Amino acid sequence: MDKQKRRYITGFDGLRTLAVIGVIMYHLNPNSFSGGYLGVLIFFTISGYLITDHFFNNQESGKGFDLGNFYWKRIKRIYPGMIFVILGSGAYIFFFLKDLLYNLNQIFITNILNVYNWWQISNGQSYFERFANNESPFTHLWTLSIEGQFYIFWPLILLLLLRLGWNKGKIFIFTISLALISAVWMAIQFKPGVDPSRIYYGTDTRMFGILLGCALAMIWPAERLRTGIAKGDRNRLNILGLFLFAGMIYMIFSIKDNDPFLYRGGMFLFTLITTIFVGVIAHPDSVWNRVLSNRVFSYIGSRSYGLYLYQFPVMIFFESKFKNIADHPILYPIIEVIIIVLISEFLYRFVEQPIAKAKWSDVKSFFTVSKMYQKVIATVIAAILVMGSVSVVQAVNAPKPAANHNQLANNINKNEKKASSDKKEAIKNFKKNPSSTSKLTSAEIAKYKKGAKEKPVNKEFEKYGLTQFDLQRLQDVQLTGVGDSVMADGYDNFMKLFNSKNALIDAAVSRQLEASVNILNGYKDKGILAPNILIGLGTNGPISSDQVDQIMQIAGKNRQVFWINVHVPTRPWEKTVNSVLATSDKKYKNLTVIDWYDYSEGHQDWFYDDNVHPNPDGSMYYTSFVAKEILKDLDKK
Repeated sequence: MDKQKRRYITGFDGLRTLAVIGVIMYHLNPNSFSGGYLGVLIFFTISGYLITDHFFNNQESGKGFDLGNFYWKRIKRIYPGMIFVILGSGAYIFFFLKDLLYNLNQIFITNILNVYNWWQISNGQSYFERFANNESPFTHLWTLSIEGQFYIFWPLILLLLLRLGWNKGKIFIFTISLALISAVWMAIQFKPGVDPSRIYYGTDTRMFGILLGCALAMIWPAERLRTGIAKGDRNRLNILGLFLFAGMIYMIFSIKDNDPFLYRGGMFLFTLITTIFVGVIAHPDSVWNRVLSNRVFSYIGSRSYGLYLYQFPVMIFFESKFKNIADHPILYPIIEVIIIVLISEFLYRFVEQPIAKAKWSDVKSFFTVSKMYQKVIATVIAAILVMGSVSVVQAVNAPKPAANHNQLANNINKNEKKASSDKKEAIKNFKKNPSSTSKLTSAEIAKYKKGAKEKPVNKEFEKYGLTQFDLQRLQDVQLTGVGDSVMADGYDNFMKLFNSKNALIDAAVSRQLEASVNILNGYKDKGILAPNILIGLGTNGPISSDQVDQIMQIAGKNRQVFWINVHVPTRPWEKTVNSVLATSDKKYKNLTVIDWYDYSEGHQDWFYDDNVHPNPDGSMYYTSFVAKEILKDLDKK
C-alpha cells in the first residue's frame, strides 16, 4: 500500500471512531440522541467509497478486478468476527440465558447468508424495544447483512454495466438515481407512531447510505488526488471540512432518534454531508486527514469492527446480571465500555487479524512453531466456538422463551388493536358531551351512591383500594392518556376503570416524550383533548424540564395533567426522569405526579422479569393506584 493511500485510509479511522462511539453511547443510553442511527451511515459511506474506488482503480490500471480474490478477502475480514460474536454469545447463552437459545440457529444461518436484516423484518424483530423478550444480543448485526449484500452484488453490477458499454459517468448517474429512490422510498414508507423497524432494517430503504459513497468514488478517485494544490483551494477545502464536520456533530446530538425528519430526508442529508467529508479526508492536502489520523483515533478505528460487534452482547449480558442499573448510572456504563474494549482487543489480536492474514502454511506450522501461551489461547477460543456450535444445534429444538414474556407481548398487541376501535367511540363522545374538572354536585353524589348499591361495576378492583363509589365515579371521568408500553400493557384495565366512552388512551411500544407532543397537539386542534390528561412516558429515555413545559403549554391552565413517574431500575435515566417530574410538580399547580416509583418499590412480584412492565397482578395495582390518585386530586378542586 503506498503512502498516500495509507494516509487517507487512516484518516477514515477518525470517522469510524466517531461512528463507533456514537453507536455505543446510543445503546448505553438509547433514544437520547441519534448517534446510533447516524453512526452506521458513516460505516456504510466509507465502505461504499473504498470498495468502488478499489474496483475502478484496478479496472483503469489494466489489472482488472479479481472477483474471487475480492470475495476471499471480504470473507476473511468479515466472517471471523461475525462467527465468533454469534458462537461466543451462544456459549454464554447456553450456560446463563437459555431463553435466548430460541431461534439462535436461524440467527446463525441468516447471518452467514447475509440476509439477517430480512429475517428480522419477517420475524417482527423490533430495533427499538429493549425490554422483555425483544432484547436480543444480535439485533445490531443487521448492518453486516446489508454490507454483505453490497459486497456480493455491487462488483457484479459494475462488471455487468461495464460489459454493456456504460462509462463511469453513466454509472454515476445510475448510482445517484438508486440512492435517491432509496431515500424517497424510506420517506414514503415511514408512518409516524408506527414502529419503523421495517424501514430501519430494509436493504431497499438503507442502501443510499452505501450508494452515495460509491458515487463519490467515481468522481473523486483517491488515486488521482495529488498534493500541491493552490493555497486558496487548500484553505477552501479545509474550511469546507470544518463546516461538514460541525454539521455531522450537530445532527448527531441535536436530532432525536424518534424525529420523523430522520426518515424524511434526515438520514439522507447526513449521508450526503458525510460523503462530501469523506472526499475532503481523501485529499492528500486536507488538514482533516491529519486531524483524524491521530494515534487514539487510529487505534479505535482499527478496532471499530470488533467494538461494534461485541458492544450489544456485552450490554445485554451485563444488564441481565446487574438489574439495578439506575443505582449506578455512571459506574455500570463505564464497566460495560471497559469490557467491550478488552474483548474487542483480545479478539482483534487473536482471532480477526490472525485469520485475516493467515495462509495454509501458517496453519500447518502452528502446532510446531507457536508458543505455549498462543496454544492455550487457541484452545480456549476453540472451546468457546465448539460450545457455541452446540448451542446453535440445540436451538433447533429449543422451546419458545418464558411464557410471561409472550404474555406481555401478546397483551400489548391485543390492547393496541383494541385501542384503534375504542378511540373512535371516545372521540365521538368527547364532542357530544364536553366535561369539566369541577367538583361533584349533590346530584352526582346521589347517582354514584345509588349505582354502588344497585349496579356495582368492576368489583375485582375493590380489593386494590377502590370503593364502589369510586368505581362508579370513574366511569364519568373524561381522560386523554398518552404513554409507552407500560401504559399499553395496562390499557385493558384503564378502559374498564374509566369507560371506553370517556377515556382515550393512546399508548405504544418504545414511545418517547417528543412523539407525545404532536399527538396531544393533534387532539387539541381537533377539540377532543379531555379536561384530564394522563401521561405515562419516561420509560424509554430521559426527559427534560423543557419537554415537560411543552406538555403543560399544550394542556393550558384549565386542564389537569397527571404524570406517572417511572419504575425502570434497569436503565440509568430512572432517577433523572423522576427528579425532573418532582421539580415540575412544584412548578405547575395543574400538574400532579403520580408516584408509581415509590408505590411499587419493594414489590418485584408485581413485574415481569424485565422489572419494568407490570404483570397481570401488578397491572391491577398499577391502574388502581393511578385511578385513586386521579380521584384524590379531583376532590381537591
